[in-house]
Amino acid sequence: MTHFLLAIDQGTTSTRAMIFNHLGQPISIYQLALKQYFPQPGWVEHDPEEIWQATLTCCRQAVQKANLVFNDICAIGITNQRETTIIWDKATGEPIHRAIVWQDRRTAEFCQQLSQAGYELPNESPNYESKIQLKTGLLLDPYFSASKIHWLLETIPHARERAERGELAFGTIDCFLLWRLTRGAQHITDATNAARTLLYNIHTQEWDKELLDLFKIPRSLLPQVQDNTAHFGLTHSSLFGKEIPILAMAGDQQAALVGQACFQPGMIKSTYGTGAFLILNTGQKAVASQNRLLTTIAYRLNGVTTYGIEGSIFSAGSSIQWLRDKLCLFKEAGETENLAANLQDNGGVYLVPAFTGLGAPYWAPNARGSIEGLTRDSERAHVARAALEAVAYQTRDLLDAMMADGAIQTIDIRVDGGMVVNNWLMQFLADMLQLPVERAVVNETTALGVAYLAGLQAGVFTSLEQISKLWQCNRRFEPRMNKDRVNKLYQGWLAAVKCVLG
Repeated sequence: MTHFLLAIDQGTTSTRAMIFNHLGQPISIYQLALKQYFPQPGWVEHDPEEIWQATLTCCRQAVQKANLVFNDICAIGITNQRETTIIWDKATGEPIHRAIVWQDRRTAEFCQQLSQAGYELPNESPNYESKIQLKTGLLLDPYFSASKIHWLLETIPHARERAERGELAFGTIDCFLLWRLTRGAQHITDATNAARTLLYNIHTQEWDKELLDLFKIPRSLLPQVQDNTAHFGLTHSSLFGKEIPILAMAGDQQAALVGQACFQPGMIKSTYGTGAFLILNTGQKAVASQNRLLTTIAYRLNGVTTYGIEGSIFSAGSSIQWLRDKLCLFKEAGETENLAANLQDNGGVYLVPAFTGLGAPYWAPNARGSIEGLTRDSERAHVARAALEAVAYQTRDLLDAMMADGAIQTIDIRVDGGMVVNNWLMQFLADMLQLPVERAVVNETTALGVAYLAGLQAGVFTSLEQISKLWQCNRRFEPRMNKDRVNKLYQGWLAAVKCVLG
């Protein structure tokens, strides 16, 4: 039996495939950038066909780069940008519209109407947001899939009628890719992706009829929900020359939690990619946040659910991308490290990256970005540094909210994602959090995590304990900054946010 694992990691700004061996070591990677569409302010879309073709190319190229053939692959795992919504025709597999990305804010007004009880369930007048949070652990926000599905059904001609007739299928990216990989044989998602739709009851582990009625979504539109490790289906033989079992699926942030081996309650990871996402493992207890964080499914194995508390930051790496591509302040993202390090301080400049609203703990979908504190002495380095600092400040926002919830007793934080190669940022993060920050040897922990899950199902790995022993620290950043200075900088951030919130 071969022990090579293929991880499909379909993210917000790129699609990649990685090959891992039986020790969790990366053998090869192939990645393609993903075009972003912005039809209107606050709207973000992707082309599902581009995602599909890129997935095929990345898988084939990753196997070729590893000097392997598909016969050497024992299992595939899929991890994905969560909440991003696609509806497609069950007969043809053709999407009825571009994918509506998790960052998209077009349904903000609809969500606000719901929060003000603009819609009524039969014989009830509940506080909808409280009901939604109780059932799903989430808040009523455009971020999640339900309002995106509602928009598609209401906006695309004949979509609602077709959905009612059972002709259409909904899925997040994992589900769409599984449908395509199996040539329509499987319409399945996993518990972590289902838990991000606003339609899945994380306590009963089922699609919730009340919520389906609230958002006017037919049950026939939705996929079956399985554990993160399961037999999801076989790839069609025409794609890779053989049938390969798909044995794991997980939302990207939950996959990163597994990749960071955060299996014990109290362990915490933070991923810095397009956005940034902090998840605290709370074990088999679903802790309800009183500070506008999310209660979510961390992973579900063998029918046993492990929960987490999550904070979501909408703009992290995308802020750097904006400075590079739109303002042309530098040519490569890596230049920001030297730009920031060569300044004595931030010069009082703060960037609040509310390009698509602010996420946790503010949940302000209509907020927009701002640069505060500019003077004639300000230069491009100050703006670049402000974008990096904003990542740390937002993480501090989340950590403080977790501490206020009484849900956190941690001694360090494990980090991953594209931004963590920036040593200046990691040191500033450790200073701002006043906690040690540990960077993993394998930085692509999202892909690694779903490879681990596929390997568990395939028998390549025997237990979570075995996986824990494979985790290695690349570098540990200890807090060095004076606490008074830390607090002063953070107070400046809070003042800048207050200006944005108006």
